Amino acid sequence: MTDENTQAAATETTDATENTDATETTGATADASTAQTASGSATMKGMTDEERARVAAMSYEEARDQLTAIVAKLQHGGLSLEDSLRYWQIGEALAARAQSLLQEVRSQLDAARERQQSGVEHAGTQLN
Repeated sequence: MTDENTQAAATETTDATENTDATETTGATADASTAQTASGSATMKGMTDEERARVAAMSYEEARDQLTAIVAKLQHGGLSLEDSLRYWQIGEALAARAQSLLQEVRSQLDAARERQQSGVEHAGTQLN
């Protein structure tokens, strides 16, 4: 196998892996990103309720990993405008999920620090 053939095969494998990652996340594929009308023209289709529910149920790590895969796919290029917009929408939802989970953890840490600080302030005192 020549170097060009090896590189082409590696690129195809990477593309297939990235497509699989995005599909596992949202159940969407690049082909599913557009709906064909009777005239053959494509129309945009936003995220479905099912896709939104899948993203909403993801852990931080899942959302982060899927977002990373989508960013790589977008950076790689070669997508149609419709597919790029579709991946962008999914990426935005994944980023919002990850940010939301991080905010929850920050709030929990802040509350724990407040409880700890309150305990230190009252240490050695007797409350009746």
